[in-house]
Amino acid sequence: MKIIPSISLKNISIRLRERVTATPFSVFRAVFGLLMAFGAVRFIWLGWIEDHYVDPVFHFKYYGFGWVVPFSAPVLYGIHYVMILSAFGVMLGTKWVFRLSAVLLFLTFTYTELIDLTYYLNHYYFVSIVCALLCIVPSPPAIWNTHARIPRWVIVIFQVQIAIVYVYAGLAKINYDWLINALPLKIWLPAHDDIPIIGPLFTWAITPYLFSWFGMLYDTLIVFFLLYRPTRIYAYLTVIVFHTLTGLLFQIGIFPLVMIGSTLIFFDFGRNSDGILPAADRTSPRERIVLAVLVLHVAFQLLFPWRFLLYDGNLFWTEQGYRFGWRVMLMEKAGTATFYVKDSQTGREGIVDNSEFLNPHQEKQMAMQPDMILQFAHFLGDHYAQKGVHKPEVRAEVYVTLNARPSQLLLDPTVDLMKESDSFKAKKWILPYKTNTEDVVYP
Repeated sequence: MKIIPSISLKNISIRLRERVTATPFSVFRAVFGLLMAFGAVRFIWLGWIEDHYVDPVFHFKYYGFGWVVPFSAPVLYGIHYVMILSAFGVMLGTKWVFRLSAVLLFLTFTYTELIDLTYYLNHYYFVSIVCALLCIVPSPPAIWNTHARIPRWVIVIFQVQIAIVYVYAGLAKINYDWLINALPLKIWLPAHDDIPIIGPLFTWAITPYLFSWFGMLYDTLIVFFLLYRPTRIYAYLTVIVFHTLTGLLFQIGIFPLVMIGSTLIFFDFGRNSDGILPAADRTSPRERIVLAVLVLHVAFQLLFPWRFLLYDGNLFWTEQGYRFGWRVMLMEKAGTATFYVKDSQTGREGIVDNSEFLNPHQEKQMAMQPDMILQFAHFLGDHYAQKGVHKPEVRAEVYVTLNARPSQLLLDPTVDLMKESDSFKAKKWILPYKTNTEDVVYP
């Protein structure tokens, strides 16, 4: 009779410290490093260093990272070349080469990510996390050493991180607009009816509903099918199909390739048939510290996305607690923002030309996200104060449409934004979202 081991912290600890084949991790880091190198080369090739970092007059900052500023173009190119080399080091290196490469990859990539908030994407956040995890796991054996062993927890931590990304993305889709109204897919899919073979399907009325429900179920459940060996290969085929389709439909860079490559870590590639070596009797002080850090990391990843519950109002409208929660392409949102700068001494007020300071992408993102609106208002106040405007007052008239519904005022247009400051506190100057019961008007 097969005895099922009892579940306890001790048994879990022993199992996590068992030494298993390094092949899954070797494949994972090789694919990840290759994709990171490809992404950096692509970034340079498309001229995005100038477009994103050099040309804009103003850069939006992540909260708490206002000190991050872009270097000159030659230095930024150098940083990207270091990123490419370190990606190959992560892909092929061992010992100090791997360790140094992982640290450099984390620092260079995360630095470029932090330069401008308007370019935030969930997959950039995911990449930074993976790079950070690579910095603290044990130095791996050579990727061609198929008999090498590593502690099981090295593989599990990446599986857990991927699971959080998927499951939280699925849970976020359990909302009325996504499942019942099939929004925003009802808006997006018909725009791609020119895709060969499958394009005509996007004009069918039922297609957005099928995609919405499948997307929610896929994200929520796919990890469990990847973990279960009998369904693993079939689940991975759906990973390929799903991310290939999203890559064709939406402009999300190399994210589909990253997820297709990353989920390979769920495969053991048959090498555990050589036997699993027992855990060491004692863990080293370094390993205990690393495991403690990883426990705290997982706890943070599980809890932080729920911070939106601390705020009142529609999450998609206020976006308070929206970022870093693995909410992937859940809404169609657009806005127009008109800023007014007033001389508090003379009372004269003028309208700002946003394009004088922002590129089109920055202006688009700013015009629908309250914290960016506040940042830009403070920039304008400081800018015009230097131009001689006495204690400038800055207000903004911002109209936003959510999932193609009639636009509404996002914030109180009478509030002097120079008197407001960004923080984790609720932004009282954001107006509540008014639920519109009228039929949705599509563009």
